[in-house]
Amino acid sequence: MIKLDQIDFRILRLLQEHGRLSNHDLARKVGLSPSPCWRRVKRLEEDGIIDHYAAILDAEKAGFQLIAFAHVMLEKHQMAMLDQFDEAICERPEVLEYYSMSGDYDFLLKVISRNIKEYEDFQTGFLMRLPVVRSISTSFVLKQKKHITHLPLRLLEDG
Repeated sequence: MIKLDQIDFRILRLLQEHGRLSNHDLARKVGLSPSPCWRRVKRLEEDGIIDHYAAILDAEKAGFQLIAFAHVMLEKHQMAMLDQFDEAICERPEVLEYYSMSGDYDFLLKVISRNIKEYEDFQTGFLMRLPVVRSISTSFVLKQKKHITHLPLRLLEDG
């Protein structure tokens, strides 16, 4: 685990909330001059704590009306088949998140689509045709209640 100090945490919080802050503004807000602030940000990037930068889009306004969570159970757990499944899922742009799970299902996929027909095409035309898939149970989002993209860094600072 990488050791972070209070200034690192302040930098990370600010960048999570305002990713387009200039280095000059970031330095001013954390109480550093621009050069040491830039070096800290570069170190956080090189250490992999800052993974990448992105714009957060409103999915509904962009035209995506449906979010589905597909719980997938596999037929067999042979490495070659798992690798094929993994590769196939990772190539699909509509799969926003993909998790290996404990419990009743092997995988959880967060899938976005414009409508129910598009999701059905994904499930029946792609997912169900993968030879390793035994079953799929899908839950559809009725209303998104909370969606954040930043980590609760304050929890790390206190412990």
